[in-house]
Amino acid sequence: MWTSGRMSNAKNLLGLGVSLYFWGLMDLTTTVLSGSARPLTEGQEDNLSDKMHQRMKRSWVWNQFFVLEEYTGTDPLYVGKLHSDMDRGDGSIKYILSGEGAGIVFTIDDTTGDIHAIQRLDREERSQYTLRAQALDRRTGRPMEPESEFIIKIQDINDNEPKFLDGPYVASVPEMSPVGTSVIQVTATDADDPTYGNSARVVYSILQGQPYFSVDSRTGLIRTALMNMDREAKEYYEVIIQAKDMGGQLGGLAGTTTVNITLSDVNDNPPRFPQKHYQMSVLESAPISSTVGRVVAKDLDEGINAEMKYSLVDGDGLDVFDINTDPNYQVGIITVRKPLSFESKKSYTLKVEGANPHLEMRFLNLGPFRDTTTVHISVEDVDEPPVFEPSFYFVEVPEDVEIGTTIQIISAKDPDVTNNSIRYSIDRSSDPGRFFYVDIASGALMTARPLDREDVSWHNITVLAVELNNPSQVGSVSVTVKVLDVNDNAPEFARFYEGFVCENAKAGQLIQTVSAIDRDDPQEGQHFYYSLAPEAANNPNFTLRDNQDNTAWILTRRSGFRQHEQNTFYLPILISDNGRPVLSSTGTLTVHVCSCDDDGMVMSCNAEAYVLPVSLSRGALIAILACIFVLLVLVLLILSMRRQRKQPYIIDEEENIHENIVRYDDEGGGEEDTEAFDIAAMWNPREAQLVVKNRQDMLPEIESLSRYVPQACVMDNNVHNYVLAKLYEADMDLWAPPFDSLQTYMFEGNGSVAESLSSLQSVTTDSDQSYDYLTDWGPRFKKLAEMYGATDSSGALW
Repeated sequence: MWTSGRMSNAKNLLGLGVSLYFWGLMDLTTTVLSGSARPLTEGQEDNLSDKMHQRMKRSWVWNQFFVLEEYTGTDPLYVGKLHSDMDRGDGSIKYILSGEGAGIVFTIDDTTGDIHAIQRLDREERSQYTLRAQALDRRTGRPMEPESEFIIKIQDINDNEPKFLDGPYVASVPEMSPVGTSVIQVTATDADDPTYGNSARVVYSILQGQPYFSVDSRTGLIRTALMNMDREAKEYYEVIIQAKDMGGQLGGLAGTTTVNITLSDVNDNPPRFPQKHYQMSVLESAPISSTVGRVVAKDLDEGINAEMKYSLVDGDGLDVFDINTDPNYQVGIITVRKPLSFESKKSYTLKVEGANPHLEMRFLNLGPFRDTTTVHISVEDVDEPPVFEPSFYFVEVPEDVEIGTTIQIISAKDPDVTNNSIRYSIDRSSDPGRFFYVDIASGALMTARPLDREDVSWHNITVLAVELNNPSQVGSVSVTVKVLDVNDNAPEFARFYEGFVCENAKAGQLIQTVSAIDRDDPQEGQHFYYSLAPEAANNPNFTLRDNQDNTAWILTRRSGFRQHEQNTFYLPILISDNGRPVLSSTGTLTVHVCSCDDDGMVMSCNAEAYVLPVSLSRGALIAILACIFVLLVLVLLILSMRRQRKQPYIIDEEENIHENIVRYDDEGGGEEDTEAFDIAAMWNPREAQLVVKNRQDMLPEIESLSRYVPQACVMDNNVHNYVLAKLYEADMDLWAPPFDSLQTYMFEGNGSVAESLSSLQSVTTDSDQSYDYLTDWGPRFKKLAEMYGATDSSGALW
């Protein structure tokens, strides 16, 4: 019979009671195998083994052993005692322990059967162990009874404090929340056995964070405890929560955690401008959308609750300025909306409003959530470029306008108060052909070259205006010139016409239809008139019929054409247009006489060649070749002489120009030599005569240009027209002399107080002429007065 027991090492009554309790639980009734404890024979062992496989009834019953955890004594902890009724106390029985923790955590005295725990036990790591026990014959090692199993349970003590596994916590709650608003729930866990005593019963309390927050002692839910908590006053709170086991009683273990609570923002603060008056300035030349200045309204809120929207609500510059909101910095940016002018208006006043676009209804009583400020803007004067009035010019001019004709007066002015003088010019990149010229002072736009609508019908030029005192200030204006058509092109055949007539053609047969083109573009449209040229009007072979649709038919007037008589006819046709004046041209129609079949199909248009029976002798051929050779030599000699006369003096590149003296025998004629260039017109254009003079010492390479200038241009009071015409003719003359020429001019124009100061006519005046009047002409003639005027010194003149 097996028995077990348990004693406390403290050997007190509690240990004795527990041992008695365990003894009472054991089944003391066993099957007596023999009257005395003796070893089993081999047959008995086999019998026992067969009975064990047949789940024979055990002779001992095991219940649970209990042992407290966390034993801190120095001696092994006594767990219990195993005993078999076959054990006579003589040491013949050997007890063996196997299973979980056997030999490591638990040991057994093989003689007495006492079980001890040799390691510290922790219920939170392992709550029970399952072991097996067996009694053996110490001498033979054979089992005395079947092996049986029992359990050792670890009994819990309060050795674990509550822990916040998710801590520390971070939470937020809107500012100004009502009392009792939930913030966050914290949870602590206790590793002790919740089924045994109060070791795992946890209660919560707040150690830090009052009076702002509270915590539910049972659930750990944190709530607000104070009303009207303002984020702008205090934003961050650190709350410490304690969890204590044993129901919070004295002696319980406790754990703490930290909860960082942030008050989130709500729109409870209206915006306010720190300045009620802003003073700004802007240059009048500021471009559109340029920044004038910035205004800002302060809002104690943050994020979306601090967003601002700025607008102009009043003032005299609502149409001149604009305001935009910078979403990053929440400032109002005032920009230029229209061009500014210091001369028109020097200052503006604006009323700016800043408002919160996102409002909360429960805080409207704290408003209004908008504020206003006043902005004074001063416009500063700058030196502006000249301004054209109007800002665009459109000019129509006929293509036959004379050179130097004024087609438009371009006008610009300095918008500044100083009103500086203006000088005009043409941007040559817009007029590469140099068709136009603008007077530098008056802005008169004139033609400088002949215009041809058929070549260029539109001219887009840019006229520049520059301040005289500040050339960096440049204004510009676009001038569009439309060249109007005049009837200056005669009509002509659309192509080269070549027809044929059959030898068997009859009178009145159509042989060719002709049409014409005209480069002009009259408003009433093109209409051409056809007729035979006067010299061919009465020819006996062909006649012309004008179809009145800009085409004409060429018809045969007779029959009986023969190739051997005449194989080609050239018929001149006169073409006239309907312009004013009427222009005409003569075109030639070439008509070949051809051999045709009965259906009128051409067979041959070439006359049969006749073989000349006469042949040239050898002497005649030699004479002809000799004549040709002599003619070639003469031509080459003439060309060489002309080229030598035209060749200028050229210094060899290899010669040292510092060590050579080149002698020129051509001295020129001085002032008396006026045949190379007619300067009479420059002496006085009003008396210019169209007289042709040619030099006698060289071939005329350039004739008097004045004869090409219309008289109306010469008689103009402004010399610009005359010079422009001369310039154009000189540019167009490819045979102008390359040498320098000194020309003397008398004509100075009109309006001079001193009239003419030229010395060319001084030979006709008295040499003792008095020049005292020069002192009366002002400071510009002071130098002349000092040179020619009378002096106070008296003495003999040498």
